[in-house]
Amino acid sequence: MDVNEKFNLIKRNTEEIIGEEELKEVLKNKKKPVVYLGTAVTGKPHIGYLLWAVKMTDFLKSGFTVKVLLADIHGALDNCPWPLLEKRYEYYTKVISGMFHSLGFDTGIEFIRGSEFQLKKDYMFDVLRMSTFVSVHDATKAASEVVKMGDNPKLGGIIYPLLQALDEQYLDADVQYGGVDQRKIMVLARENLPKLGYKPRVEVMTPIIPGLIGKKMSASIEESKIDLLESKDSIEKKMSKAYCPEGVVEENGVLSFLKYVVMVVKGDKGEEFVIERPEKFGGTVKFKTYEEVEAAFAAKKLHPMDLKKALVNEIDKLVAPIRDSMKNDSKLISDAYPAK
Repeated sequence: MDVNEKFNLIKRNTEEIIGEEELKEVLKNKKKPVVYLGTAVTGKPHIGYLLWAVKMTDFLKSGFTVKVLLADIHGALDNCPWPLLEKRYEYYTKVISGMFHSLGFDTGIEFIRGSEFQLKKDYMFDVLRMSTFVSVHDATKAASEVVKMGDNPKLGGIIYPLLQALDEQYLDADVQYGGVDQRKIMVLARENLPKLGYKPRVEVMTPIIPGLIGKKMSASIEESKIDLLESKDSIEKKMSKAYCPEGVVEENGVLSFLKYVVMVVKGDKGEEFVIERPEKFGGTVKFKTYEEVEAAFAAKKLHPMDLKKALVNEIDKLVAPIRDSMKNDSKLISDAYPAK
């Protein structure tokens, strides 16, 4: 795979790349570049996480070392109770490992615990150094789409973006990847790392998949998401209520998940998306690309219920291995997420 092929693979389905020419230079000059993604150990991971897992496999195919930061300190700064951090970290480690296994990628991924390096002297000194030239306004603005700020924000939420910026340096990353909701933090990193004598990194962002209710898929809004451990019956119940008006493409979380996850996985495997229908409703139909599905749906040749039923089967295929890997971990699950 040449530089252009690698670049195009990384760029597919992205919303923005800050530093495209820098990315090409990295691909051209570095034998084993590093990309990192951080996820704070807060709410239960849901199927929206599969979007970034799929994108990380694009980086793997392009020759990158993939570092997944399981950010326990960030979790605490974003309102995870300190006593639950250890169990949340264990839960995330197992579930996210299962997620990559489900996609067929078990090697080339390095899991890193935030507190392993974020509490060291040099790192904390850099946090303090950065805090002397990042304003409260800029830090609050950067955190606003990522951290639960509320009407009276905690200081931890304002510190959060500084840590994420410094993670690029301390993880020796060439690229940081995340959702477009991370953009303000990524810009803060590019603007402020050079003030500490560190190089700015390439920032790669993918869109945020709308939730089942048409808004951002969120761990804190139960009806908006499907957890990675949900049963097929539960997936069917949630999907049946999902926002998916006939012919409407905009803010349609059902179509978005199909586009950014299912059709990417199927396309890479050379598989088709199959919707089975009775003959009186048009019979079984097969699609090779997402664009074909969207066109049929927009033209009202594909009914929402038929689309939903087929998508339930695809989601279940993806989460079944994750579910199976956690079937003996009921105590871990209850310890990490105790009943309220």
